[in-house]
Amino acid sequence: MLAPEASYWLRQQGLEELASRTPLGASSGSQVTRYTFACGRSVVWKEQPGMSYNYFQAEADGLAALRASNTLAVPRVFFIGENGLLMEDLMPVAPGNAFWELLGRQLAQLHQQPGPHFGFHRDNFIGLSPQSNRVTQNGYEFFAECRLLAQGQAALDRGLLSAAQMRQLDSLCTKLPERIPDLPAVLIHGDLWSGNLMANAEGEPALIDPAAHWGWALADLAMTQLFGGFAEAFYEAYLAELPAHEHWQESAPVLNLYHQLNHLNLFGLTYSDSVHSALKRLA
Repeated sequence: MLAPEASYWLRQQGLEELASRTPLGASSGSQVTRYTFACGRSVVWKEQPGMSYNYFQAEADGLAALRASNTLAVPRVFFIGENGLLMEDLMPVAPGNAFWELLGRQLAQLHQQPGPHFGFHRDNFIGLSPQSNRVTQNGYEFFAECRLLAQGQAALDRGLLSAAQMRQLDSLCTKLPERIPDLPAVLIHGDLWSGNLMANAEGEPALIDPAAHWGWALADLAMTQLFGGFAEAFYEAYLAELPAHEHWQESAPVLNLYHQLNHLNLFGLTYSDSVHSALKRLA
């Protein structure tokens, strides 16, 4: 349900006569609804039960950072509330023939936006899990402590990892320089899978639901592979812009362990086999 404060904001914009209210689906418990007004303008309201203003502010900050890069399309944020986020309606359409090639080029352009350090100006969330973005100059230290070990400790505390498996994770973290190239911090989306990707009304690639921060470009590339991969045209276009990343798949299993651990923490034993086998293989 649209928050009263958001309704007030809409009235201030002259948007009062509601023509339709259309559910756009749900993901990880979120509820997304399109509100279309008699004048023809529409907005999107996203709710996330159980989350607070800090969650929505973090998402808005991530969208703002991506938008400021002038690379990929992201929705403008109109209002941040205690229980939801009011955003531009991107009016998604089916991807066109040039969609994947354009996405590859634009993501490569995003990954050329240098960061002052690893981390971000604030902590945020990966899905519904808190994500530490502590300012760090060393990428290996950042990924070990703020990504792998943070998720591993949470899983250990919940009884989802054993002490022996946590030791495997610790050991892996000491070997990150052997597994991942020494790369600078750049602006990344942070949660780049197909569910956070769409074509806007102009058919251009658009990103939603970021976990944005300054991190390794290869972390975004790796996650595109986690749930089946993107079209080959995407990877070809990306590497045409950034050929130095041509061996990105070699680092992907280590980088994606972060997301596997997060899914273990979010969804429990459903993901235990994949995490345990990945740890055994990598360590």
